[in-house]
Amino acid sequence: MIEKLPKARFWEAEDIFHWEGFWFWPDVLKMVMTFRDNFIARNDDVLLASPMKTGTTWLKSLALSCRNDNDDNDVLAVENPHFLVPTVEVVHLIKKPCKTDVYDASAPRLLHTHIPYSLLPDSIKSSSSSTKIVYIARNPKDTFISMWHFYNSTFCPIPLEKAFDCFCSGVYNSGPLFDHVAEYWIESWKRPEKILFLKYEELKSNPKVQISKMAEFLGKPLGSEDEMEKILWRCSLERLRNLEVNKNGKSFLVASNSSFFRKGEVGDWRNYLTPEMAEKIDQMSRHKLEATGLFL
Repeated sequence: MIEKLPKARFWEAEDIFHWEGFWFWPDVLKMVMTFRDNFIARNDDVLLASPMKTGTTWLKSLALSCRNDNDDNDVLAVENPHFLVPTVEVVHLIKKPCKTDVYDASAPRLLHTHIPYSLLPDSIKSSSSSTKIVYIARNPKDTFISMWHFYNSTFCPIPLEKAFDCFCSGVYNSGPLFDHVAEYWIESWKRPEKILFLKYEELKSNPKVQISKMAEFLGKPLGSEDEMEKILWRCSLERLRNLEVNKNGKSFLVASNSSFFRKGEVGDWRNYLTPEMAEKIDQMSRHKLEATGLFL
């Protein structure tokens, strides 16, 4: 079935396939289909969701710490966040068995996905489901630059101009970005008790407010300033980047742990994009998102 779908060349490296309005690598698409058809959600499950390169690693670390806020066992010191909170459609790329079985509903699960909202299992989206979703979005220009650096480290490097064309066309895993963001944003307005929509820039500029909001949303309100400070320290980019497991470890077959920790800065796109490139992305963002009331 997948081989019969429309396809394009991604990053001059491999074919990527178009299904239900979005693009996926073939092995990932198989997992997306399996997840949609077979996952049975619990009401106390939590699903983290994001487009690629929008702060996923940080979101996983923060959500894990919020849920385990009274746990002195610092699991982030010994395992990469992507191993501790598996991304459902790429578990087949993790080098060793995860502690969390995506399909084991015997206990509450903390999972992550890059899957668009429209393609999630009905057991998550159903009006009768209390499964909560925390979504993070980021300025699309910074998203693109982060994506370019990441894919250059895991695929064959390509010039910025070619990567830019790929980004603008939406031909990358779980793309197009703007459709992905719009789906979750619209649903978060319809069901705010179901979906918490976070912006990376707000998380960077006012982390205490945003982390408190997320902890409250997850039913784990922080009881003291000390708990907040512990989470901020434990999940800081500088600390995570310099942990031995993230400097030299490798949780995935195709990417080293260190590739998930770059600058994490807001506005880094200014060091790479021409004014014309920046304006083109801004125009796409306005065209796709302004009507929904979202500004990134």
